[in-house]
Amino acid sequence: MAYIFLDESGDLGFDFEKKRTTKYFVVTFLFVNEKRPIEKIIKSIHRGLRKNYRIMTGVLHAHKEEPITCSRFCKKIIKKACKIMTIYLNKLKVYTRLQDEKQILYNYVTNILLDRIITKKLVDKTKRIHLIASRRETNKFLNENFKNYLTNQARNNYRVDIKIEIKTPYEEKGLQAVDFISWAIFRKYEYGDDSYYNIIKEKIVEENSLFP
Repeated sequence: MAYIFLDESGDLGFDFEKKRTTKYFVVTFLFVNEKRPIEKIIKSIHRGLRKNYRIMTGVLHAHKEEPITCSRFCKKIIKKACKIMTIYLNKLKVYTRLQDEKQILYNYVTNILLDRIITKKLVDKTKRIHLIASRRETNKFLNENFKNYLTNQARNNYRVDIKIEIKTPYEEKGLQAVDFISWAIFRKYEYGDDSYYNIIKEKIVEENSLFP
């Protein structure tokens, strides 16, 4: 079975007058055939945190961690059998009609990544694909729409057996791993900081802009 972990960095807000609105939005896939080695990395890093901090958080979030923790993760992940694919959006270039259809835009970007993975034969389509997305919506209808859309696209266009789940990083440690990766890529574009990106870049098999 192939496992794909999905997460994003940045936001899909388009009111650039707001202080926290990001210029870029990044969607990232981490795909592996075995998820246990990835889970071991997260457990190892978590054990290395200060005890009080470890008890307080329970879950690793890259943007909250100390630089040394983020570097440790990046150096560990490149030693594992995994691949990374990402799409980044310069939100200033997103078509106006899509700015008002954030869920459609998100589903569209995610489907592009899934399409690229399958067409480039980066996963074995004869085996079941298990895609686990980090929960970004609390709206049950939007979550079901996301799952149904990707499932139908994969099955109708490529005849692959795919299972799609939406989980929290607490429930699925692989989501904590892809959070670090997506964050590292995001920092390259949003802040011009490629220090973490340069560590993991050898694992990136494709990196494209949706609106160049």
